[in-house]
Amino acid sequence: MRSPVLGAAMLLLLPVSANAQDAGDPAAGEKAFAPCKACHNFEKNGVGPDLKGVVGRKAGTYEGYSYSAALKNSGLTWDEANLHEWLKDPKAKVPGTKMIFQGIKDDKKVNDVIAYLKSKS
Repeated sequence: MRSPVLGAAMLLLLPVSANAQDAGDPAAGEKAFAPCKACHNFEKNGVGPDLKGVVGRKAGTYEGYSYSAALKNSGLTWDEANLHEWLKDPKAKVPGTKMIFQGIKDDKKVNDVIAYLKSKS
C-alpha cells in the first residue's frame, strides 16, 4: 500500500521540479552568456545593442543601434517564449536578421541565459 501512495506523491512533484528547472538559473546563465559578450553588454552599445532591460522590450527599438529591417519589422516583444526561440536559432526566428550568432541548442542553457537577462533588467 505504501508504494502506490509514494509513487503517486512523486508524480505530483515532477511538474513542480520541471517548472523550477524551466525558470533557469541566473548564475549559470551568466556563464552561458559568455559567447554573447563578444557583441552585447549591459552598459553601452557594443557591436550589438545593449541588453539591459531587454526582457519585455519591443524588438528592434533600442536607441542608437542599426537593426535589420527584418528585426525592426518583426513585431516581436522579447518575452520569455520569443527569447527562447531566438536564442535557440536567431535566423529561424527572424529570417533576414543580421545577427550572426548560431544559437544555443541546449534548452537548459537557454533558460539560464533568459534568467540572467531578466536579472539585468
